[in-house]
Amino acid sequence: METGGCRMGGAEPAGPAMITLEDLDGMPEESPDSAYHSNGSSLEEEAERMEDEEQERLLSYWQSVGRGHQVDVPRDMAEPIQQLTRNNSPQERQSIPFTLIQRKEKLGDLLYEKRQYGKAKWACIKMKEKQYEQSICLGFMKLMRYICEQNSSGLYLGITVPIVTIVHTNESQSEMTQSVTVAYYLPPVLQDEPPHPFDSDIIIEEWPSTIVYSRSFRGITNEDSIMREINLLAEILDSPELCLQDTFIIAGYTNPAAANRHNEIWFLQRP
Repeated sequence: METGGCRMGGAEPAGPAMITLEDLDGMPEESPDSAYHSNGSSLEEEAERMEDEEQERLLSYWQSVGRGHQVDVPRDMAEPIQQLTRNNSPQERQSIPFTLIQRKEKLGDLLYEKRQYGKAKWACIKMKEKQYEQSICLGFMKLMRYICEQNSSGLYLGITVPIVTIVHTNESQSEMTQSVTVAYYLPPVLQDEPPHPFDSDIIIEEWPSTIVYSRSFRGITNEDSIMREINLLAEILDSPELCLQDTFIIAGYTNPAAANRHNEIWFLQRP
């Protein structure tokens, strides 16, 4: 897949980032004075006009944010952006359920958690861009469309966190490969019969129950920071050989544009 303008980072900013629904958290609300007032038009016309103005305002904001990250936000993202904005509150987001098996601490600091995630269905899209940031940018935008009504149910599906990215390394674990998978956990009410994506690039996969070793880290996610976190967790674990050696997961919980964002690196225990 070719892309132009989805490279994130710039010369020497705070760091590479992608835009997500979280960027809308800082968007100011429209004041009553700026709202459209009817001039003899019908209520239906006024509602349609206000709907269009809101959509244009939100798209313009996202495009402005995107330019700051050197990301091109196409016009066909207007409706998904509007849908996500209307449902963009912490109460609307569902956390992926898991069972905590163990917490490893040292001098009061949490080193890692051992968790078990149950068998579940995920909407997945495989990407292979030149840069990790390009892949997660394009992959997330495609998943946004699926979440926001571009599916066989025609309904907004709801946001679950974290959004995860499967990454791979070479045999020596010295560098990442370009191939990644961006994945969205389907909410529990949709697990039995997931809506079919209109985008043929998105595949519904059922992942088996998996034990993961999870370590939190803050900041940007790019090839360098991910490799650093992989090596760090490998040093901390008592038996890293029990885990897959070339496949890892990056879990993102907060705005990737934030300087102190919340991420996790997951090691996957061998079956």
